[in-house]
Amino acid sequence: MTFPRRFIFAYLVTISLMYLAAPPAHAWWGSKRKAEQKAGALLFRDKGCAHCHGAGAVGGKKAPALTTLPKDKKWTPARISDQILNGGQKMPPFADSLTDQQVAQIVAYLRARHKPVVPPSAGPANVSAAAMSLP
Repeated sequence: MTFPRRFIFAYLVTISLMYLAAPPAHAWWGSKRKAEQKAGALLFRDKGCAHCHGAGAVGGKKAPALTTLPKDKKWTPARISDQILNGGQKMPPFADSLTDQQVAQIVAYLRARHKPVVPPSAGPANVSAAAMSLP
């Protein structure tokens, strides 16, 4: 059975357009990774990590900066998870207050080369300022 040339041409054009319109494979995995990193950034802020390690993990008076973790080969994801869960030195353990998924999200955030920026939490200072502007 032979097909007319125009059908073959239409088929090839359709396949080519579908190939060009499809996002690259890394876009599917990249979006999941970015979502994990953003969730980790929110947890870092909301679970009190930023209180000691500073906003954006840049360090504070109570704890060191964590911004070099993506480049530091000795701080593997497993070692970071262990540190979060079991604490160490001056850091308290968080095994009782974080799920495995939350720990994985915080690790994804800490290992990100380009950390997502999250808005500041609506803490009491922000709420009272908003309440003062009400009529």
